[in-house]
Amino acid sequence: MPTSKRPAFEIGGVSVAAGTRRTVELPISVLSDHTPVSMSVLVLHGRLEGPTVFVSAGVHGDEVIGVEIVRRLVRVPNLKSLKGTLIVIPIVNAFGFINHSRYLPDRRDLNRSFPGHASGSLASRLAHLFLTEIVQRSDLGIDLHSAAVHRTNLPQIRISPDNPRTAELAQVFGAPVILKSPLREGSLRGEAKRIGKDVLLFEAGEALRFDEKSVRAGLTGILRVLAHLGMIASKGIGAPKLPSHLCTWSKWLRAPVGGLLRTFKADGDVVAEGETLAAVSDLFGEAERMIVAPFDGIIVGRAVMPVVNEGDAVFHLARVASLARAESTMDHMNDQLTGDPMFDEDEII
Repeated sequence: MPTSKRPAFEIGGVSVAAGTRRTVELPISVLSDHTPVSMSVLVLHGRLEGPTVFVSAGVHGDEVIGVEIVRRLVRVPNLKSLKGTLIVIPIVNAFGFINHSRYLPDRRDLNRSFPGHASGSLASRLAHLFLTEIVQRSDLGIDLHSAAVHRTNLPQIRISPDNPRTAELAQVFGAPVILKSPLREGSLRGEAKRIGKDVLLFEAGEALRFDEKSVRAGLTGILRVLAHLGMIASKGIGAPKLPSHLCTWSKWLRAPVGGLLRTFKADGDVVAEGETLAAVSDLFGEAERMIVAPFDGIIVGRAVMPVVNEGDAVFHLARVASLARAESTMDHMNDQLTGDPMFDEDEII
């Protein structure tokens, strides 16, 4: 007997038939000038059964790298034969995106506002909407971020210290570094865990900037995870040459004084304990203070602004157990991310 057709996917009062894709607008609010604002959600509902995964970007409105990753993701040919359901949200915080701002108009950080409430502040309402319409309908989430303004991040996956499933999926993703990071109160990742949903947090690049290496790392990683879950074919999706380097602890190194910052190391550099990373000088060049590595590590984030105040975060250093292994991992990952793109634009739908 023929099998029954897969049921439609319901979201925001809209039905998406199996084997189709549809953009659904989830209303958020109305601006003071009566302009309506919504969250645009693309639902790709496969003909065959499979997991439901969401990919989100723009939780912080100025983190635009994730938006570009999503743009490329939804045009990859492998999605033609999708099994399960892929929910894609290119811009969660439309208010911040329009204003080139990390925050919402009330200066609240959306990623500290979960679980939110349907009748709360604007941030609270948006968090509630995202949690109920997206997260609760999904088996897994991949949330895309970049560093804050005037900083940049090495492509990395952040996971909680005690979750074997996300640890496995992080290795499948294949970013250069996996960083164990505690869950923060009010964060999407923290609230998702509370309701039994796993979220991989991808960090890469700089706010308000595109970075091709970071975009490739994010796109390739998402496709690897979807293939691992059996949602898409693995054709054209290369496996990592080496496992990601797992770091269990990290620390921000801060400017010892204010002045002009000259950095000698970049994100992705492997440094030994005692190695000089940067110098901070006064305006006349009469005094200079060095910033040195307090332990062996990988630079997973750094400031890009050459003017610093005393106490400003300058380098985010993740501890490594083996310098040789870390250097090998970084070399192979860099070669892979700077090589030929996985898909040419002509091959994309």
